[in-house]
Amino acid sequence: MRGRWPAGQRGAAALHTLLVSLLFLFSAAPADALELKPYKDDLFAYPATLSSTDKGAYTIIDYQELRDINARDQVPERRVQAKYVDVGVRKVQQDLLLNTDAGDVRHVAVGKTEGAGIIVLYLHGQGGSRKQGVDDFTFGGNFNRIKNLMAGNGGLYLSPDFTDFGDKGAAQVAALIGHYAEASPDAKIFVACGSMGGALCWKLAGRSDTGRRINGLLLLGSLWDDSFLSSPAYRRHVPVFFGQGSKDPVFPVEKQEAFFRSIIASSKAYPYPTRFVRFETGTHGTPIRMVDWRQTLNWMLSKAP
Repeated sequence: MRGRWPAGQRGAAALHTLLVSLLFLFSAAPADALELKPYKDDLFAYPATLSSTDKGAYTIIDYQELRDINARDQVPERRVQAKYVDVGVRKVQQDLLLNTDAGDVRHVAVGKTEGAGIIVLYLHGQGGSRKQGVDDFTFGGNFNRIKNLMAGNGGLYLSPDFTDFGDKGAAQVAALIGHYAEASPDAKIFVACGSMGGALCWKLAGRSDTGRRINGLLLLGSLWDDSFLSSPAYRRHVPVFFGQGSKDPVFPVEKQEAFFRSIIASSKAYPYPTRFVRFETGTHGTPIRMVDWRQTLNWMLSKAP
């Protein structure tokens, strides 16, 4: 018939159109992805890199207590110098209570409680509370930085209390995530776990609800869990970041490094998105003080499912 291509040419044209559409889709995706804007990057950038392997996935950072605590803090480990913080972010900080089937969840929220583009939770360790994750002056001002990063980028930062580090605590955090995920359906969700809080990170990864909902995990001076390798989050290739001090007396760095390498080894066909930053001479709390939130979260945003 006049005006129509032969069947073979029509098929080739359709295939060409499909390929062009896919190329546009994948090339446009990175441009559309959220990228956190700089905030005091010069003050919070990592010190010198001592070595880097695995195509940058494993890095050893030069950590020095005299420089990174004593010279940074006005009162060592209690109050950072004023230039590291901006407490104006407290204007968008709220101490809230959420009623859930798993129990009441007290939490501090910083930023947009609805319509956020990114949500970051911090889960404290043994003896901590929701207040630790919003303390502006301890840990070198690093919690103040994540608060400002979220508030300045249309995001939400959450620091909750929870009953324990077992199933009930995980259920409470899962309910909190579910609540705010519904209010911000387009948000990428990242969970940072300090010390024993890591037990909750792994439980959330293994749950059928949060394991399919979260977009990244940050383990800061924390523990390992082999069950992650069979979790819903692992199957989705949720990016995982490890920060560990080389002299951590609670969770030995060698065991966390071995777990990191087991994740890499378990995913041969498609490289698993994971990074490990070892703070040389650092101890248990070092990663919470030293993690570069912006660099890490921007990497996670680029890899998040």
